[in-house]
Amino acid sequence: MPRQSAPRHSTSRRSTPSRVAASWPFRPTVRYSRQVAKALRMETVGGVIMLFAAVAALVWANTPWGESYTDLQQYEISPGWLHIGHMDVQHWASSALLAVFFFIAGLELREELTHGELRHARDAALPVIAATAGVVVPAVIFLAVSAGEPGAAKGWAVPTATDIAFALAVLAVTFSSCPAPLRAFLLTLAVVDDLIAITIIALFYTDSLEWIPLALAVLLIAAYGVSQSRGVRSPWVYVPLAVVAWYCVQRSGVHATVAGVALGMLTSPKETPDERPTNAERADHALRPFSAGVCVPLFAFLSAGVTLSASSLGAVFTDRVALGVIAGLVIGKFVGVLGGAWAAVRLGLATLGGDLHWREIAGVAMLAGVGFTVSLLIGGLAYTDPSQFERVTTAVLIASVLASAAATVVFRRRVRQRARLD
Repeated sequence: MPRQSAPRHSTSRRSTPSRVAASWPFRPTVRYSRQVAKALRMETVGGVIMLFAAVAALVWANTPWGESYTDLQQYEISPGWLHIGHMDVQHWASSALLAVFFFIAGLELREELTHGELRHARDAALPVIAATAGVVVPAVIFLAVSAGEPGAAKGWAVPTATDIAFALAVLAVTFSSCPAPLRAFLLTLAVVDDLIAITIIALFYTDSLEWIPLALAVLLIAAYGVSQSRGVRSPWVYVPLAVVAWYCVQRSGVHATVAGVALGMLTSPKETPDERPTNAERADHALRPFSAGVCVPLFAFLSAGVTLSASSLGAVFTDRVALGVIAGLVIGKFVGVLGGAWAAVRLGLATLGGDLHWREIAGVAMLAGVGFTVSLLIGGLAYTDPSQFERVTTAVLIASVLASAAATVVFRRRVRQRARLD
């Protein structure tokens, strides 16, 4: 993930007592805001907030006021002058708020390519091969389980994604003493997973293309990249370019989150001669708290509210599409990630570091089945029928809980084993 810049100490003129007295009531607010922003830059905190948002949505949707939750989801905000079609609150969350989330994913991918695990092919082979197998195997299992159901194949990509915020939160809580290479493996795995997911969305979930808006989007994104390469630092240049590029991608028919990851990958991590924070560090510092504290929790809140009655749960376990999602996330991710890593080492394409153990890799492989955010996004793109999407959403929630529980068991056992060895 983008490296945080070291704190810089600046000298300032000594404040007079009257100036201090006049300004002191505002200082706790500023300090508190900074502390909140700092906390939101931790993946664990973001994962917990997203969990609370999802639980709140589930509670609201299963109360007597559940219809008001549906009304909120479907409340339309689509001014005619924007010419972007019918956009309700849920669509704005998936297209606009998740674009910020994918911008952060793009920053992380660029950082991995520049300074991290993906910088050297030998080091990158283990997580890249594991992530690729962790996409292919769940898709195959989903197609096998759901074969014969009308329209089921549209959702083959639903169980292919890993939710990095949830996964890192579970890892931090259950295996706080995990070796740094294991966390790096999970982070790199999830970053590659996000790249594959956004590529799948761009290639397979675009129904029609408007070529003029798409060409304008490409030009704007290219202008953003050229400005980054030339060292332009002003946000007054980048924010308008990013917003208009997002709008053009949205108009083109390609899902707007593609603009987010493209802009993130083009944000420069190049060091400055005077050791100021890089553009990537500045963007990460400014947007990560907003993504973790607002964008992803709101998306989770607007997507996770499904009915959990006995009849609705029974429909999930009799629907082969929903069963394919559960099997793909819980079984497919585990088999794909662990099998891909094992094959990479066995074939001599990668090495398992001395600080890593196969049982820990197995735990991460189970944890990769937590497919919340991107799985729900792809599910919404694949299934437009509300009842089918609700069953798929419930299946994603069930699979994420099962994967988290299985990973927790593995990691807790590993903690006890490490304690005995120590």
